[in-house]
Amino acid sequence: MSLNSHIEWTDATWNPVRGCTKISPGCKHCYAETFAERFRGVKGHPYEQGFDLKLIPAKLTEPLTWRSPKLVFVNSMSDLFRDGVPDDYIEAVCKVMVRAKWHTFQVLTKRSERLKGLLNGPLRFAAEQEHIWWGVSVEDRKYGLPRIGDLQKTPARVRELLQKAVRLDPHLAAGYLQLGIVYADQNNDAKAIMAYHRAIEADPRMDEPHYRLGQAYARVGQKEKARKELGVYQELSLKSAEEIERERSEIPQFVFELRDKR
Repeated sequence: MSLNSHIEWTDATWNPVRGCTKISPGCKHCYAETFAERFRGVKGHPYEQGFDLKLIPAKLTEPLTWRSPKLVFVNSMSDLFRDGVPDDYIEAVCKVMVRAKWHTFQVLTKRSERLKGLLNGPLRFAAEQEHIWWGVSVEDRKYGLPRIGDLQKTPARVRELLQKAVRLDPHLAAGYLQLGIVYADQNNDAKAIMAYHRAIEADPRMDEPHYRLGQAYARVGQKEKARKELGVYQELSLKSAEEIERERSEIPQFVFELRDKR
């Protein structure tokens, strides 16, 4: 544990689990693995086993001993939802978080499917806690959007985490888009409109933010703006369809060119 974390967006780290495995490109330059593997084979060191999976039950109650409120990053040296961590152990971690209400806990995972299943099942008691921020890693559109989708299918309070995601990466168009959808679901069209605009600024070629923005403008009675955004959406969608058709038509020609070069 570190009460003076070097991670700028948290106060303390809490690691009742150590070690992880790579599952997507976002894991390529894992700082935790680099740190842990430096001490593999060093007798008596907490990371004597490197980055291999290790449960640390002695760490479970650690946050209960911190009397002053802290922003706590859970498992900076692992992923709580990785394979090999038993459901009942994850539940034990959650019970401590629920009990330590004076802290705010940040839980981040790339294993969103397991997160979704547990938060809708045995961990539901922890899913709706306002002081526990459940989140998923959003490294790019291919891996990030499905994870955000899984998170949205849970009872978790996702708005705060999406806000953090876009603060960490102001160019994350997908994050702004999903944040806008969350605001719209909460009937907060003013903030939804702002989020959709930020998504468009981050990626002008992305069509869905224009569609969502048009819907939001229509709900607040700004019909001209709604028509304009829906028109842009149609243009971008048509362009995307045309690009796809062009790529499909180019594939046979590309194959023939390769055959001729042989």
